Amino acid sequence: MNESVNYISLIEKLIRPLLTHQEDLRIKEFPSEDEIILIQVMVNQEDLDYLVKKKGKVANAIRTIIYAAGSRACTKIKINFDSY
Repeated sequence: MNESVNYISLIEKLIRPLLTHQEDLRIKEFPSEDEIILIQVMVNQEDLDYLVKKKGKVANAIRTIIYAAGSRACTKIKINFDSY
């Protein structure tokens, strides 16, 4: 089974309901030379505080789901969360 996964759409579906400032969500995908997909998630500073508080449990949970989707497709993914 060779299914292409839309990681941006999946991340958006996971994150958007958690955000106070949903209009500020920006997600970009950058391929790298190391065959790792880098995904940059940009949110409002208030939302970033929520995503990474409590030792980053929310951000880590999102990473775990995306890593699982990537491993199923034999793809390595790195997610960075940042704010404007």
